[in-house]
Amino acid sequence: MPNGNDSPSKNAPANTPPDSAHVTNFIRNIVEADLAANKFATRKWAGQPGLASQHAAGVPDNAKIRTRFPPEPNGYLHIGHAKSICLNFGLAADYGGRCHLRFDDTNPEKEEQEYVDSILDSVHWLGFDYQKDGENNLYFASDYFDWMYQFAETLIEKGEAYVDSLSADEIREYRGTLTEPGRDSPHRSRTIAENLALFREMRDGKHADGSHVLRAKIDMASPNINLRDPVLYRIKRGHHHRTGDKWCLYPMYTYAHPLEDALEQITHSICTLEFEDQRPFYDWLLEHVRDAGYFADPLPKQYEFSRLNLTYVVMSKRYLNQLVTEKHVDGWDDPRMPTLAGARRRGYTPEGFRLFAERAGVSKAAGWIDYSVLEDCMREHLNDITPRRVAVLDPVKLVITNYPVGQSEEAFAPNHPQKPELGKRAVPFSGELWIEREDFQENPVKGFFRLFPGNKVRLRYGFVIQCTGCEKDADGNVTKVLAEYFPDSKSGTPGSDTYKVKGNIHWLCAKGAFAAEVRLYDRLFKAAYPGRESGNYLDDLNPDARKVITAYLEPSLKDAKPEDRFQFERHGYFVADRVDSKPGVPVFNRAVTLKDSWGAKS
Repeated sequence: MPNGNDSPSKNAPANTPPDSAHVTNFIRNIVEADLAANKFATRKWAGQPGLASQHAAGVPDNAKIRTRFPPEPNGYLHIGHAKSICLNFGLAADYGGRCHLRFDDTNPEKEEQEYVDSILDSVHWLGFDYQKDGENNLYFASDYFDWMYQFAETLIEKGEAYVDSLSADEIREYRGTLTEPGRDSPHRSRTIAENLALFREMRDGKHADGSHVLRAKIDMASPNINLRDPVLYRIKRGHHHRTGDKWCLYPMYTYAHPLEDALEQITHSICTLEFEDQRPFYDWLLEHVRDAGYFADPLPKQYEFSRLNLTYVVMSKRYLNQLVTEKHVDGWDDPRMPTLAGARRRGYTPEGFRLFAERAGVSKAAGWIDYSVLEDCMREHLNDITPRRVAVLDPVKLVITNYPVGQSEEAFAPNHPQKPELGKRAVPFSGELWIEREDFQENPVKGFFRLFPGNKVRLRYGFVIQCTGCEKDADGNVTKVLAEYFPDSKSGTPGSDTYKVKGNIHWLCAKGAFAAEVRLYDRLFKAAYPGRESGNYLDDLNPDARKVITAYLEPSLKDAKPEDRFQFERHGYFVADRVDSKPGVPVFNRAVTLKDSWGAKS
């Protein structure tokens, strides 16, 4: 989490070209070694998850490998998930495999259909699909509850699991510490018959929540605290979003996850480093259930890589939920949020995220990636795809006093300066224009080359003008800038290049432009590591993360549809808001500025 105690990495991964071959990493090396050894050559696939006997009756698996992305539907996906999605779906695509999208819905209290829908939407938006060649690999852990229960009874019958009646606090006390071994629970010696009877009573709702748990019987003295009889099942009454009230007995994630992998014939189960200490239990469980005849070799193998640590954000679901519930933001899809729904609404692109995932790399070394790397990936893609348009965000009127009253004409601006094949567009020009207020200084500072009395500038794509003065209100505020134009200086006409000026400013015809709501978004937090100094990440919220203004835009932007993206010349990359834009009344969000404005602040 970016508000931890780690220090920022001094050796962030170097950027790689977006069109380069896939950068190798240790996981790719593992996959390639497994394929070279024909490790999965004899595997069969029943067409859906199942037991070894069901897969054995199936056909040879067309998928050379099977990976999975297994979110819990208890919140919206965030930027960190994008890396995992790109990794798992990318590996499957690159090595002739399949990637399963599996919802680990084993906790009824926090899971909702809203989150399921948002996750499906985000995965598709990133450009990935769990359906391929007629195979639909969308799964839910809750579909396996009957199997999981069956496996648990088998473990009890084999003497490898028992029902414990200690309280949660007592279990914690008996477990010991990292330096002291645990102690056996007084209930560890229950007979198989007693354990089976109690476990079935737990399933049937005859015991209160928290009164009993089912634990694996491994080794209370193990140096790996995760092998000290981990809990497999707990009693929890809560309405499940898919199974309703069928179950009051739910599997723990560490028990359910390996079983789900095996049922789905996953070959490479890729997790973040916090699960590394759980791998011995992952293997223990699958080997014991295999020995009971339910699974066959080769079993799934778990591999861990470092999670994404990104500056200027928090990605803990608890923190994100707090931001939403306490209304620090306007919902999960607020463009300031590090959720994929928020990033999409802000104007970030799937291609930018895929480029970012590649540049972030895959390794076991923990480190921090500066948020500017993500922004640069978005700039790189947006620069390539966005047509150029003109917007004046802080307008002041410019009156060309010698331009014929009532006259208008057209100037021509390229739709993309690096793509001449996209042609030019006509923009109206007249004697009254909108310009940026910062483009005029009555008493210019040293090095200012834009408008001030007596100075000449070029109106971009238009004429050269010379400032003659300004008008002010009673408070001394400039209300109008005055200038004269040179009729033979229009861009693209013979002789226009004889005018040599240092300043070049953009503008809009006052009559042709239209007013629109524009939202200037920036980073949600003003500190690179929110909460590190104060202890409370909310203290580092950036009050300037959103500014809402009324700007003037060129006429063609009035027809922008939701999620249409543009570069507003000079200001950055903007998108028509996918929620609030209406036909003929677009609302624009700034995705990212043209250049990094945080370098000096970091």
